[in-house]
Amino acid sequence: MERPAWAPPGIDISVPSVSRIYDYYLGGSHNFEVDREAARKAMEFMPGLPKVMQANRAFMRRAVRYAVEQGITQFLDIGSGIPTFGNVHEVAQSAEPGARVLYVDHDPVAVAHSQAVLEGNEDAGIVAADLRKPQDILTSPEAARLLDLDRPVALLLVAVLHFLEDADEPERAVAELRDALAPGSLLILTHASYEGIPLPQEQAGGAVGVYRTIRNPLVMRTRQEVTRFFEGFELVEPGLVAMPLWRPDAPTEQEDPYAFAGFAGVGRKA
Repeated sequence: MERPAWAPPGIDISVPSVSRIYDYYLGGSHNFEVDREAARKAMEFMPGLPKVMQANRAFMRRAVRYAVEQGITQFLDIGSGIPTFGNVHEVAQSAEPGARVLYVDHDPVAVAHSQAVLEGNEDAGIVAADLRKPQDILTSPEAARLLDLDRPVALLLVAVLHFLEDADEPERAVAELRDALAPGSLLILTHASYEGIPLPQEQAGGAVGVYRTIRNPLVMRTRQEVTRFFEGFELVEPGLVAMPLWRPDAPTEQEDPYAFAGFAGVGRKA
């Protein structure tokens, strides 16, 4: 197997990665054949997966612009993945020059790429860390350099919590991050769910099974389970909804049915 020049040394390119599969769904070029194969297998069950990812990115961009409108100029994006067009720093810094963005990911490819993309951008950085260990993120030198935790921060947990099983205690991790943030901070979140998928659950479950076989279980949670992550935050209008329905820029009738799979919401810390 040919190792592309952009692949960081030491990573196993024979094992699929969630962030590279996501990159493939979004039409990116930083993925390997193993990633494309896993993505295609999942799409045999759920052909609309790329639409779900596009809706996810579109929501993230609207939510970042909303945060800037609310006067927030610092962003903590955990599980940020491989940089593709319209990343958080691009959206935030074009709306508010000087906005600061700290990306966090534990995939070495995502980290290496982010470093390359952010070179020369003093107001953005990346930390190699895991959402399950919030203190590693909060006490990192990059966090100290980029974030003032005495002022509101927008915390992005976009398409990441569904890769944490209940045994990983995702609610504890979110609560720990919340407690470190100043009042007025925002939680920007999306989460996969069987609710809203235009397919029988058994068929959608086939796509979930693909993630399990690559040892990255995808945990589908109900609306009620996803709402629990907002403990200590007040959901802003329109609440926890399908991604296209969160403050849309245009009428949503034209949206692909798959775009309505899963949930999106923004909460404000009191």
